[in-house]
Amino acid sequence: MVKIRDIELGKFPLLLAPMEDVSDPPFRALCKEHGADLMYTEFISSEGLIRDAAKSVQKLDIFEYERPIGIQIFGSEIESMRQCAEIIERVNPDIIDINYGCPVKKVACKGAGAGILQDIPKMVSMTEAIVKQVKLPVTVKTRLGWDDDTKYIVEVAERLQDVGIEAISIHGRTRKQMYKGNADWTLIGDVKNNQRMHIPVFGNGDIDSPEKAVEYRNRYGVDGVMIGRASIGYPWIFNEIKHYINTGEHLSKPTIQDRVEAARRHLEMSIKWKGEGLGIAEMKRHYTNYFKGIAHFKDYRMKLVTTFNLEEILRTLNEIEQNAEQFYFANAFD
Repeated sequence: MVKIRDIELGKFPLLLAPMEDVSDPPFRALCKEHGADLMYTEFISSEGLIRDAAKSVQKLDIFEYERPIGIQIFGSEIESMRQCAEIIERVNPDIIDINYGCPVKKVACKGAGAGILQDIPKMVSMTEAIVKQVKLPVTVKTRLGWDDDTKYIVEVAERLQDVGIEAISIHGRTRKQMYKGNADWTLIGDVKNNQRMHIPVFGNGDIDSPEKAVEYRNRYGVDGVMIGRASIGYPWIFNEIKHYINTGEHLSKPTIQDRVEAARRHLEMSIKWKGEGLGIAEMKRHYTNYFKGIAHFKDYRMKLVTTFNLEEILRTLNEIEQNAEQFYFANAFD
């Protein structure tokens, strides 16, 4: 049984990665229904939360059915991060996670996210300050290093464990790689197999199939895997991996009706949480993923991503559902 302090996550937990503009409550609800064992929020700016910025405050919304749920924070100033953790503890998540992995320029080049990988002593000091501030378990998500010359993750993981983190998730790329090339799990395995490590080590990067999840578990010995991009528009991946681990067999792929129902529910929850205008606008990035790989779908996709009229969107989804057979005849699925 893998545990973060007293939080039981199962024998081989599957984690939903924190993804900006993706891992919001509506998306998390679908991933939870389809087997995610631990989920993290979108990352929250420490400076934004301290200033009471509306976007940062809204990201604090968590719900009982999501538990266990972690709230992720990022920032470049130790005192701001300490204050941010103090504020977040009042919301009562199960875990506080520190983002030391975001590679995007506006974050990393300001010394936050993966940017702090250029200053390991500060990274350790910041982590220690947060651990001392809160009573909740603190976890970290990070990368192998800043670039190929600074892959110090084995040492870094030890030092973070020494100051009190209770789990670490490692993305198998450097900041310089961004999301390009293949994730290298060799050093993730080295962290897990380091005899000094006793906290859970979760691997992240390129897990997009049940076979790969099992292969990487067996090869690198990780305690669980964190799934990001492969879950966007495809929350079914969590249960597919679990079923494959338990039986060695594949679950049936979601039908057109399953995909329509997921997209419809996602839209409804987004509107309820964000309001109609923003809910409709932010769903546009998800439609392509919900219906990815389906032949002869272009006209429907264009309808979904170009209109802001809710009735028209629902009408289009109903039409897709009613015409499901034409997609099967198009050999949409493998």
